[in-house]
Amino acid sequence: MYKRILLKLSGEQLQGQFDGGFDADRAAWIADEIKKATSAEIIVMIGGGNYARGAQLVGKGVQRVTADNIGMMATIMNAVALADVFNSKGLAARALTNLTLDQVADQFTHRRALSHLAKGRVVIVAGGIGRPYLTTDTAAVSLALELECDAILKATKVDGIYDSDPTKNADAKKLVTLTYQQALEQPDVKIMDKAALGLALEHTQPLVVFELLQLGNIAKAIAGEKIGTTISS
Repeated sequence: MYKRILLKLSGEQLQGQFDGGFDADRAAWIADEIKKATSAEIIVMIGGGNYARGAQLVGKGVQRVTADNIGMMATIMNAVALADVFNSKGLAARALTNLTLDQVADQFTHRRALSHLAKGRVVIVAGGIGRPYLTTDTAAVSLALELECDAILKATKVDGIYDSDPTKNADAKKLVTLTYQQALEQPDVKIMDKAALGLALEHTQPLVVFELLQLGNIAKAIAGEKIGTTISS
């Protein structure tokens, strides 16, 4: 059983039944699933792809730095909405941001995050790493290391990592375990960008990739049950 984990959620998972934006019903479902594992301290790193992706905005006059900043602000919209839904469901939560937006959310600091965790609150962190050219995957690994998480749990649309795309190859085989070196060397493994995987490898940070939309999966992953794919050194 992990005592402190970082749960990585994509923005697309929060759009739920919609083509974009925020689905409060999906957020409430996630809150109920997290409540099944409240004995652990939980940090959520949230993406913003349901509103904007920096990489997709670049071009036709939009600079890369501007595009990445827009993407980071999208994560903050998700974080403040997610915190509201969590609190309304009886799951104490606070949104913190790595960008300076004091009127919208509190600034992330190491001490503030630890204080919220000590009070039993879910800490939702937005703004990526606060700088352009770095994804929320890399931010998730960095944050997990900073807050000394036992593992990173990456919730996805599939039940783990396969040796090829299971939507295109019916013979694709699920990989129950994987080393970071293998993940870095295999071009078909695209569960995280290489910078994130390299940082996790350097610090031997365990990563569990599992399917979000299965009842009980978040609690099972936190309990250390064998679901999805585990990447380790």
